[in-house]
Amino acid sequence: MDVVSALRTFLRVAQTKSFSAAAVDLRLTQPAVSRQVSALEAHLKTRLLHRTTTALALTAEGEQMLPMALRVIDAVEALSEAGCTEAAAVSGKVRLSLPTPLGFFVSDRLTTLLERHPDLQVELLLRDQPSDLVANAIDLEVRLGPVGDSSLMCRRIGWTTAFLVASPAYLEGRDTPRVPQDIRDHSCICYSRGGDGRSWSFSSGADEVALRIEPRLVANNSMAVHRAALAGAGLAVLSHILAGPDIEAGRLVRLMPDFPPTRLPINVVYPSRRNIPLRVTTVLDFLVQAVRSDILMASSVPSQTTPEPSTPASEGSYFLPCG
Repeated sequence: MDVVSALRTFLRVAQTKSFSAAAVDLRLTQPAVSRQVSALEAHLKTRLLHRTTTALALTAEGEQMLPMALRVIDAVEALSEAGCTEAAAVSGKVRLSLPTPLGFFVSDRLTTLLERHPDLQVELLLRDQPSDLVANAIDLEVRLGPVGDSSLMCRRIGWTTAFLVASPAYLEGRDTPRVPQDIRDHSCICYSRGGDGRSWSFSSGADEVALRIEPRLVANNSMAVHRAALAGAGLAVLSHILAGPDIEAGRLVRLMPDFPPTRLPINVVYPSRRNIPLRVTTVLDFLVQAVRSDILMASSVPSQTTPEPSTPASEGSYFLPCG
């Protein structure tokens, strides 16, 4: 039995929770996928999957096998890549998880990377909450703000820039907020990114002000908040990626420029492994360059005085365990 192929098949079945979906991804027949998993179970003398006519789930042994199988596959790929030229080695699929606005930003720029490496595939997952990287077979994930999982490796690649905005229709006949305390007199649209979404923080450079918000509308997706703000539902804090074009076109108004929303670090996390495949490091390098090409994400300096992207990038040039 080819144990490496069987482990690769098991990983794909565990990720997709479907023999048929794994067969499509691996370009095999469904019976072939089933036979490989069964052979692996026989080889290991343990059941890895619970199978019914309607569902598929990992056993406790299967859960324990996932990270070990991933390490084996990574090591095999690293050995293969070590004997190849760079152009030939950059191949295979990279699963990249991103917050929705940054996912749009990256997808606009992926063409150059894919043209440079014809055998590379990138699967973008737009998720506003953190994922289980191992269980979902995610190679890289971008997270905003502090990362509390010390089992992951973490690289800071930039900083968020957000604006407090509202539509001209909403502001008509209302007092425009000048300082954070004025927000209490307005309807607010909150984005519950991994929390209750009812707290906003602003910084003048010298002082930081945190406000507890009583929102009229809460959404767990940034695009829903964006569309509600455009429709005139109230004030919203939006990434510059989403709000910038609308501010320029007059569809949204930027409010309180002297008290912009507090900026958060943009971190890339990935499982702590010694051997990172070249396909993954290639996408990581692309991601770093893409973020740092945007002047509003390249530096921790507030947007009013943000330097050119050529500023030394020491803040994002190191790796560290998250925690």
